[in-house]
Formats: sequence, structure tokens, C-alpha cells
Amino acid sequence: MTRTTAMTHAPSPDGPNKGYMPGFGNDFETEALPNALPQGQNSPQKCAYGLYAEQLSGTAFTAPRGQNERTWCYRIRPSVKHVSKFTKIDVPYWKSAPEIDPDVISLGQYRWDPVPHSTEPLTWLTGMRTITTAGDVNTQVGMATHVYLVNASMQDEYFYSADSEMLVVPQDGRLRFSTELGVIDVEPREIAILPRGLVYRVEVLEGPARGFVCENYGQKFDLPDRGPIGANCLANPRDFKCPVAAFEDRDAHSRVVIKWCGQFHETFIDHSPLDVVAWHGNYCAYKYDLRTYSPVGAVLFDHPDPSIFTVLTAPSGQEGTANIDFVLFRERWMVAENTFRPPWYHKNIMSEMMGNIYGIYDAKPKGFVPGGISLHNMMLPHGPDRAAFEHGSTEPMEPVLQKNTMQFMFETRFPQHLTPFAANEAPLQDDYVDCWTSIEKKFDGTPECK
Repeated sequence: MTRTTAMTHAPSPDGPNKGYMPGFGNDFETEALPNALPQGQNSPQKCAYGLYAEQLSGTAFTAPRGQNERTWCYRIRPSVKHVSKFTKIDVPYWKSAPEIDPDVISLGQYRWDPVPHSTEPLTWLTGMRTITTAGDVNTQVGMATHVYLVNASMQDEYFYSADSEMLVVPQDGRLRFSTELGVIDVEPREIAILPRGLVYRVEVLEGPARGFVCENYGQKFDLPDRGPIGANCLANPRDFKCPVAAFEDRDAHSRVVIKWCGQFHETFIDHSPLDVVAWHGNYCAYKYDLRTYSPVGAVLFDHPDPSIFTVLTAPSGQEGTANIDFVLFRERWMVAENTFRPPWYHKNIMSEMMGNIYGIYDAKPKGFVPGGISLHNMMLPHGPDRAAFEHGSTEPMEPVLQKNTMQFMFETRFPQHLTPFAANEAPLQDDYVDCWTSIEKKFDGTPECK
């Protein structure tokens, strides 16, 4: 894997990147104070400004070079000063795998209306609502899916997950992630990727905010191999943005919450832990604008598998079978001739959690509203409802622009188990499976004349 280097001193208010560095998997360099970053070595005997050198490792030290990830941080205090004794706390709606309730039936095709906003003050921690879990957080395989409801900023409160990488998909409102490595602002039609072990604070820029989270326990997200597609299209590396260094030198009574093996712990310190003045490396947070995703598809007949719309993939130990795929269905032209253009009927080994960011999904023109989610678990049949089938079977074979639409899918090789919240409290559409009851038998055994 080729690595490149980006260098900056401080966020720039102007220019195309506006305080971000472009690229995915790059070896970045950034400093918020001049000459804070050592040159030619990682750990000098004395760092500039009285800073401490510290490495944040995202992979084993001996991982292959193209997969090895680490970032060197130059900070006001080492991280050992950012924690004290831990106390277990309860975060009741945030669940981790395995979370299997014997009274909940996860086998089925499910769809939910948007989880409604709350009048109760909810932060990133208290507003997380787990919908499904899969795999096992303790053995670092699988995932969980969540809906977040956030209407209050974290005040002198910080969080990090030792369990997982977090893929954040906003649907409503705007959030700011103030991290150890810089600041990321996200809004609908963008995503953020927060690596395991990175400390951050979440603030509401425009609320109330709602969105979706894929919590990845396994290997981190990467760009998929393009194969015969070649070097361009899909998600291009230059469109991912990494924050430049920004630090807080603030003394204040602060709470740090850590998620570890599915349990939550709190500790208290007397300062902000977001004190990294400079850093270099390739283990960092990103944002990505989904509007820059360049879809590809058939230009004559049939259409490819939905895997052609993969934005990011988290590999498993089995080649070609992902722990998680993040798939995007956005505006695109449909041009195939003599072809049923909507998604076809199918069942497969992957479990599909789907969310609607905005617009209408062509396979389900009714009932799947923005903010809604659906689940089609592994080896369960699904596909277009009758209206979508009839339209797809009779529409004129002319180019059609799918517009004002954006949906995504968290797809995993594991069965996804519903949480009690998803089964009993979230706005489940009890009649969702009825969308297929009116499909007619059209079989006619009369031989056709050729």
C-alpha cells in the first residue's frame, strides 16, 4: 500500500479542505504549534514545548507493513494522566454482542419507523439506542448497529471505545467530534470514522441530531479492492478528510467514560485529555462526503450485485467475505435494456441492516421513510414489494435518473440479534412482512409460440 504525507500547522479557514487533510490511509503530519513535531525520529530525549511523546497503535507491532497502523502523538500530558481508578457504570440502552434475549425473535424481516427525538436531554452516551448485535465483542469479531439521538453536548465529558471502531452516519442535525487528533464536523450526507482507542467529545452544532452507528469489533474499515473496475470511481481516497492537529490546554474537572469488553467505566481527572499538540502517522479519524461517491453499474443489460456499491469494507479471515460492508445507494442513472432494474428477489449468507438517509428507495416506494431502518437477516428472502415489481416489469426501457435518494446498508456475515429495545420500544412496523402478501402468481404453463 502506498503511503503519502500531508503537512499542516493549523486549521485553515479557507481553501478546499478547510482544516482537513485529504487522503485515506496516508501517513499524515500536522502540528498546531510551529516546530512541535520532531523531525527524523519519533521519540527524542526532549520534545519541544515540554511535550510528551506517545504512540497510539491501531494494529499489532508486527502487522504487515501495508496494514500496520500507528500514530505518534506529542501531548501536554501522557495518557496515563488521563485516567484514574475506574468505576463501573450503567449505560442501559447501549448493548454489545453477544446480546441474545430468549424472549426476542430475531428471525424475520423487520422494518422500523424513525426512532423519535426525545425531549429528555440526551448526549452521545445516553442517547445511543442499540438495534442489533452480532458476533462477540470479547473475541473481537462482529458488530453492533445503533441509532443515536443527541440533543445535548458533552460538557467536560469525554469518551473512547476500547472495543470498536465507530462508523457514524448522520441523518438529522449536525455534530462535532472534538478528538485527540483534531476536530471533525459532520452533517447528513457525510460520515465519520472514529478509530478504536481515540478519545473524543461530542457536541451538538444543530439539533436535535439523529443518525446511525455501525460499531465494528473486528478488523478496521478499508477501501474495497476495485478489481476490474481499476483505479477510479467508487470512493476515491482523496475525498476522505482527516483533521489537522488542535489541542485543549484546559484545567477542569472532567469525566472520562471508557467502553471495554461491552462494559462501561468512568474515571475523573482535573483537565481535558484532548491535549495533542502535534502528531504524525496513519491511525486517525476521518470524515467522508457521500455525495462524492461515484457509483458504477451495467450499461447494457442486467445489473451487478449490490456489492458494487461498497464504500468501505471491514475484512474477515475469509477472503471475499466481509465482517462488515458499508454499502451506499445514491442518485444514479438506470440504463440497462430488457432488464428488471429494481433490486431482485434474493436471500444470501449476509445479514442486511438498511437505513434511509433521505428520499425514496426504489424497491420499497412506500413505508421506508427517511430515518427508518430495516433488517433482513441471513438466509431470509426479501426483495421488492408488489408495486416495485409491477413497475420494474413494465417500465419503458429508457434511461431513468434515480434522484433525491440516499440509503445505506450495514451488511455482515453474522446473524444480527435484535435487542429488547428494538423488539419492544422502537417503532416497529408490525405489518412490514405484509408488503409481499399481494404478490400474484403469474405462472402460465401454456407453451409460448416462438
